[in-house]
Amino acid sequence: MTSIIRNREVVADDWQIVRAAEDGGLPAVDALPAGRILVPFALWKEAREALVAARGVESLGVWVAPADEPADLVGDFDKISLIGVDFPVFRDGRGYSTARLLRERYGWRGELRAIGDVLRDQLNYMARCGFDAFAVRADKDIHDALKAFSELSVQYQAAVDIPQPLFRRRAAAASSGAEAQGTRV
Repeated sequence: MTSIIRNREVVADDWQIVRAAEDGGLPAVDALPAGRILVPFALWKEAREALVAARGVESLGVWVAPADEPADLVGDFDKISLIGVDFPVFRDGRGYSTARLLRERYGWRGELRAIGDVLRDQLNYMARCGFDAFAVRADKDIHDALKAFSELSVQYQAAVDIPQPLFRRRAAAASSGAEAQGTRV
């Protein structure tokens, strides 16, 4: 069984990622492996009802590719347990926007997993965009990748995890400190 990082801990992963065949063909629903599966969005769109009937809510997830529209999943949030966002190559950053959209605009509260070409250098920023699980590339040391979360002590920009930028947090702290002393800032 492979391992992933979930909530900043290395844990065993009991999910299987289903990919399209090399020719782009999608597998038949009855040919899918047993257990928890993460299916491509294209298969989800094509066979949603059959997948839900065959799997149940607890064992079904959907992963989206960079070109997929995350808004198309919103009406199905109650039918899936996990959303994966595929990073086909390190330099393709569209998954960051997908994660922020899913968390901030569409309100996804379940597990949001980064899959594909996921490397240590990306983890901290992925977490800031809303990811809480990471399938680090198989040829990389997952325990070393955990260190990415503690490398930066201050976050300047606003993100999913810290909605206000540093200058606003500092101003709020100064204002509350001045109010506590009975003075104005």
